[in-house]
Order: sequence, then structure tokens, then C-alpha cells
Amino acid sequence: MNIALLIIIVVAIVLAIVGGLTEALSWLLWVAIIVGVIALIAFLLRVLRGGTRT
Repeated sequence: MNIALLIIIVVAIVLAIVGGLTEALSWLLWVAIIVGVIALIAFLLRVLRGGTRT
């Protein structure tokens, strides 16, 4: 009985960690998309204004 309880606890912990990582990755994906859009807008503004190359 103790082994079954231990297995259930380990499975619950693993599922909780995987669920948390999935939420974190989803959030980071949205952050990456937003940062990419901002970088694209900044690049287009620089090209349109004829910014100098460095």
C-alpha cells in the first residue's frame, strides 16, 4: 500500500511540474511574439527613415 501511495504522489508531482512548464512555455511564446513584432516595427521604421548603418 505504501508503494502505491508513493507512486501516486510521484505521478502527481510530475504532472504538476509538466502542467506548470506548459503554462510557462505558453506565456513565453506570447512574450516572444510581442518582442518579435516590436523588433519588426523598429526595423521597418529604421529602413523607412533611411537610418545609417553602424
